[in-house]
Amino acid sequence: MTKRPLVVLTAVLTLSFGAISCSSDESKAATETSATTATTSTTTANAPELPADVAEVTQSATTSTAAADHESSSNANGFSATGEFVSPVRSELAPKTPGRVARLYVDEGTRVRKGQPVLELESDYARLNLQAAEASVAQAKAARDEAARDLERKKGLSAKDSIPRATLDRSQAAYDQANAALAGASAQAALLRQQIADSTLRSPVDGIVAEKRTDVGARLGDGGVAFVVVQLSPLKLRFAVPERYLGRIKPGDKVTARVDPYPSETFEGTIKTLGGVIDPKTRTMFAEAEFANRDGRLRPGLFARVETKLD
Repeated sequence: MTKRPLVVLTAVLTLSFGAISCSSDESKAATETSATTATTSTTTANAPELPADVAEVTQSATTSTAAADHESSSNANGFSATGEFVSPVRSELAPKTPGRVARLYVDEGTRVRKGQPVLELESDYARLNLQAAEASVAQAKAARDEAARDLERKKGLSAKDSIPRATLDRSQAAYDQANAALAGASAQAALLRQQIADSTLRSPVDGIVAEKRTDVGARLGDGGVAFVVVQLSPLKLRFAVPERYLGRIKPGDKVTARVDPYPSETFEGTIKTLGGVIDPKTRTMFAEAEFANRDGRLRPGLFARVETKLD
């Protein structure tokens, strides 16, 4: 009877010591894990920050790569990107001579042809001066004709030795002076005609009036811009090409473009230019494709989605 309680007591003590040992091991493991986590956090917190320029380059590279991937995509046989139509010619029209605006023939948004009048300056005084110059030309021509007839008579008399040589020389000088006077009067008249012609401002290209910067009655000085005209035909589509396609896209390749105003139509163009250098920020090069745009439906600034086949 005495041995049995001792056995039970021994078993209880053994279990208690085992539980205490396990609890101690678990506490030690938890302590080590906490210490490791704290050490890692401390190391991360104490890590030196990247220099500003390095951080900026890293962020720029990440952003640029993401933007390039977003704006362009490809498969095994094709490449697509987004771009914008631009005009190859943008002309700021200014009259050759200063003056006051008398008439306007176009407004913003007007389609114009090459050589079409767009503006006319006042030219009343120039026209009056031209009339006077033309009268001077007629007078100088009559004097020249009279001097020519006199010279012919003197030459005939000189051939018969009827007049001295000095008389013939004077007639020759009078004829030369009359010729010079006629040339001067004709030049003045031509100058006034050119001024009158220059008072009419004409479009240098086929295109559309993008801006109007003057009005009737306004005075335009030297270099004063009256209109801005942009060419519509042909147009260029400018888009970015990732550097990895440098060897697979070349001038002469055909491209197709889609625009929101005409969602069911495609427009065909040809790559004319590829950028000579890679932009280090975006890792892309620019490309320009030319579109005939004979009907003028495409406009500068229009957003487009462009596709081309890869070699």
